[in-house]
Amino acid sequence: MTDTEDPPDAESAAAAGDQAAYVETLRANREEKDEFFGSHPQSPIPPEHREAFDGLGYFEPAPELRVEAAVSVHDEPEPVPMETTAGNEVRYVRAVTFSFELDGSTHELHGYKQRLDDDEEPVFVPFRDKTTGQETYRGGRYLELHPEGDLAGGATVLLDFNLAYTPFCAYSETFSCPLPPEENWLETAVRAGERDWEP
Repeated sequence: MTDTEDPPDAESAAAAGDQAAYVETLRANREEKDEFFGSHPQSPIPPEHREAFDGLGYFEPAPELRVEAAVSVHDEPEPVPMETTAGNEVRYVRAVTFSFELDGSTHELHGYKQRLDDDEEPVFVPFRDKTTGQETYRGGRYLELHPEGDLAGGATVLLDFNLAYTPFCAYSETFSCPLPPEENWLETAVRAGERDWEP
C-alpha cells in the first residue's frame, strides 16, 4: 500500500459516516416537526391536546429502508379514484410506478398526481403495509417525492420510508384524507417513519 492509497476499510468508514449524518439530520427534522405540531396555530393536533403533546411516535431511523426504485412513467396515465376518510372520492391519475427490492422480494408502489401539467406538484405515494392498523395509522401513510427534472423511464429514485408520514386526518376529523388504493398495499412490514399517535 502506498501513502496515497486509502486503507481497506475507508469505504465502509465513509458509509458509516454518511449514515450517522443522515440519522442526525432525520432526528433534527423530527424535532422540528414535533415543535410545529405542539405549538403552531395550524397544527392538526386539537388545541385541547397540545399542552400534553410530547411528540409524535416514530420508528427508529432505518437507513437500510432508503431503497433505490426503478421508475416507469405512464405515457397515458389512467384515472384512479381514491376514497377519503370523509366518505367521498377524489380523483388522481397514476403517473408513475416504482419498483424496488425490500425484504428479499420485489414490490411496486404507484405514484399519483392530480395535475399532470403542474411540474411543482409532488408525486403522491399513499400506501399501506403490514404495520397498518397495528403499529401505524389505520388509514395508511404517505410519501411525497419531489424529483428533479422529468421522471424518465429507466431512471431510478430514492424511496425513503423513514419519511413516511401520517396524514392529518389521524389527528382530527376536521381533515379529509385520501386512502391508499389496494394497488398500493404492500405485503410486508415497513417499520420506518411515523408510528400511530394517540392523545
